[in-house]
Amino acid sequence: MTVAVLGASGVIGRALVPALAVDEEVVAVSRHAQQLDDSRVRSEQADVTDPDSIRNVLEGVDVLYYLVHSLGAPDFAELDRRGASVVAREAERAGVRQIVYLGGLGDDRRDLSPHLRSRVETATALASGSVPVTTLRAAVVVGQGSAGFETVVALVDRLPAMIAPRWVSSPTQPIALADIVRYLVAVRRHPDAIGQSFDVGGPEVLTYRQMIERIGRLRGRRPLIVEVPVLSARLSSYWLHLVTPVRASVARPLVEGLRNPTVAREERIRELVEFPLTPFDDAARIALARD
Repeated sequence: MTVAVLGASGVIGRALVPALAVDEEVVAVSRHAQQLDDSRVRSEQADVTDPDSIRNVLEGVDVLYYLVHSLGAPDFAELDRRGASVVAREAERAGVRQIVYLGGLGDDRRDLSPHLRSRVETATALASGSVPVTTLRAAVVVGQGSAGFETVVALVDRLPAMIAPRWVSSPTQPIALADIVRYLVAVRRHPDAIGQSFDVGGPEVLTYRQMIERIGRLRGRRPLIVEVPVLSARLSSYWLHLVTPVRASVARPLVEGLRNPTVAREERIRELVEFPLTPFDDAARIALARD
């Protein structure tokens, strides 16, 4: 059987591809060609908005992972809807048996940010064809390269004191990179996961302030955090752009989404795939050690 990973060059994709390659023939698909050392993995170049390129890479594919996100582009929501629609049609044409999609926690609320609303629309577009979709919904991924995690680390490293917006008190359920990869691998062709949606989170619910303080302790720092109620999403994004590696075009939709609590509502996935989840501090230590 052959598994294709769309978005293979991203943070999740780079960790997922070698994990899948232990048992599967893997096609790693990204917008730009990659140099891979693993003989079990075939690298392909394709754009999800281009039906012809997607049609070429999906030939003979049994399971398709969709990890694509256009965050940072001015029209990211439209690009993601269009790409997911193209992939749904071409997956049906190619005879793909399952699509696995990584979405976002918190997308069940009415006051969704554009970023989280886009995640919902992408899932809907992927499900518009006949191929069943398995959706895993996660919050902050604790791992090297993750935008949310790297933002928190940069705040700790660069600011001994910070005036922070109200979103630092929003609850979230961060999950270790290794754990989300383990879930993604486990749901492929799993009969109880086909066509299902699962919330996935780590073992702890934390606020962003608590994450900053925890990482501060790991870094030997004690950042002073003063919350203010008047920092808008636009100003917050500019602030993050100035003091962290995150571009303002990426920071703003992320910040707008931080006002929504991102906590798992159910834990059915833990009954389907049983293993001990990684505590936040341990996951952060691993990510920081690789930095």
